[in-house]
Amino acid sequence: MTTSLTSEQIDYFMGQALYEAHKAQAVGEVPIGAVVVQDGKIIGRGFNLRERMQDASQHAELLALTEANRLEKSWRLPEAQLFVTLEPCLMCAGLIQQTRITDVYYGADDPKAGAVRSLYHVLEDERLNHQVTVHPGVRQTEASQLLKAFFKAVRKRRKLERKAMQESASQNN
Repeated sequence: MTTSLTSEQIDYFMGQALYEAHKAQAVGEVPIGAVVVQDGKIIGRGFNLRERMQDASQHAELLALTEANRLEKSWRLPEAQLFVTLEPCLMCAGLIQQTRITDVYYGADDPKAGAVRSLYHVLEDERLNHQVTVHPGVRQTEASQLLKAFFKAVRKRRKLERKAMQESASQNN
């Protein structure tokens, strides 16, 4: 069952996911954010914390869904929608499918790890007991630019660090 949201609601909730992504970036994490929505209200929020927690499972989607599960006191979220800035990976797609969410709205495609449309179609696989309606490309440019700028800055920082190490090594010789 797909839930009808207005274009204004979709834009607003993806804006909230982007806000979460900016929080991730502010603490040095890959800027990915997610929110879970039910009955027009946000019931879960999350942003990547893999580096800070040194835990590969700490994806934005997992954190937002966990918060929503706790609030609803149920592992099932059959009336909820997920908004996430990057196409979910295989781990997150499996979790989304298990929670029985109705819809996933995502911003940027992930050609290297996306399990919703890019590499796999986990959420729409009719062999599974539950399918999720997928809405790709919501505020895609904004989500994509945020990620590109982050990784550009990471590459620049690493280049400067290598250069400083080389200069330090040459001064010590």
